[in-house]
Amino acid sequence: MFYIEMLMMLVIIYFGIRFGGVALGLLGGLGVTLLVFIFGLVPGKPPVDVMLIILAVVTTSATLEATGALNLIVRMAEKVLRKNPKYVVFLAPVSTFALTMLVGTGHACYPLLPVIYDVSYRQGIRPERPMAISSVAAQMGITASPIAAAAAAVIGVSAKAGVHIGLIEILRVTIPAGVIGMLLAALWSMNRGKDLNKDPEYLAKMQDPEMRKFIEGEMATTLNDKVSKEAKTSLTVFIAAIVAIVLLAIFPNLLPLDNGKPISMSIVIQFVIFAAGAVILFLTKVKPKSISDSKVFNAGMIAVIMIFGIAWMSDTVIEGNKPYIISLISSMVKAHPWTFAMAMFFFSAFLKSQAATLIVMLPLGFALGVPVPVIIGCIPASYAYFFFCFYPSDLAAINFDRTGTTHIGKYILNHSFMIPGLIGVISATIIAYFLSVYIY
Repeated sequence: MFYIEMLMMLVIIYFGIRFGGVALGLLGGLGVTLLVFIFGLVPGKPPVDVMLIILAVVTTSATLEATGALNLIVRMAEKVLRKNPKYVVFLAPVSTFALTMLVGTGHACYPLLPVIYDVSYRQGIRPERPMAISSVAAQMGITASPIAAAAAAVIGVSAKAGVHIGLIEILRVTIPAGVIGMLLAALWSMNRGKDLNKDPEYLAKMQDPEMRKFIEGEMATTLNDKVSKEAKTSLTVFIAAIVAIVLLAIFPNLLPLDNGKPISMSIVIQFVIFAAGAVILFLTKVKPKSISDSKVFNAGMIAVIMIFGIAWMSDTVIEGNKPYIISLISSMVKAHPWTFAMAMFFFSAFLKSQAATLIVMLPLGFALGVPVPVIIGCIPASYAYFFFCFYPSDLAAINFDRTGTTHIGKYILNHSFMIPGLIGVISATIIAYFLSVYIY
């Protein structure tokens, strides 16, 4: 029955990916219904804490967008890129990685992608080189962010399992591992593909006047945008909130007590980030409707629905079959704990969310007795949704590259994001594994 349930779950995930957007969440709800009424399983628990953190972070990040603060951050990154265009293959992924670390969502990279294309193209650099790794780096930055749902998922799930894994314990492993992994992938990207002046497909396109006009286009820039006082105020408040969260994680004795213990950091992230959004609202007088109409808000709400349905369905299958699953793979995981990272990578390729992957896999890891240092070291492996190249940031990178060098291959898996994604994630996971084992 377990294999039948798993097959049904994979079929539902397949159709969810095919329809896209909120469909993955809706079909996840259908999966829970079938599992309960046909297979007789007890419904699992949806990841409420993680969903609440995503709601808080996305709402406040959308407030940044509405006040112009997000464009201010992009503007700062663009200044660096345009001053050093020769190094765009390195500076572009560093920018998207840092942007995600700051705002807690990889969707924040969208305004920077057309700038990356413009800088690389006008420098004569094949746009695929910085574009693909920049999209990958934006998602790798999630596990290195103090306010992203991934860190909150680890904190929440570990607390539920009776294990303490704090925010600082996570970040001092995931930040250096993520940065090094991202830079190694960027290093490989420097010479990938043919130079534009030697690429026959590009040269053929440039023979068509209309196509040439489309490829060259107008310069994409944020440098001409006016920087408002509200944008500066909004960004200052947001950064102050992030600093406050990190300080509270470092000094938990500053937190109120709940039954003699400091309240959970997953809850702290929620109300501190919401408070920052409220302060921004009062100081800038931004219209609430402009917040809910923003691109970041829309993308974030879709992510919440996706996680709600798909993680609920996965938890139902795993909880309903936990004894069998444990008996099936416990000997392998105990003998080779690093194989847990491979399992996490596999699930992430389908779940399309690092937070959802961690919510599904970590309870299984704790039940299998995987050591805490190994659990922390495997966190970077929760990003594998570049594998099938259907994630919005990947599709955006493809659409913004008007030369067509950033692409989905003829055989689906031979796309622009595969090798930089594999290099980045595998190297980050290996580094995180050894760092975690050494530190703990």
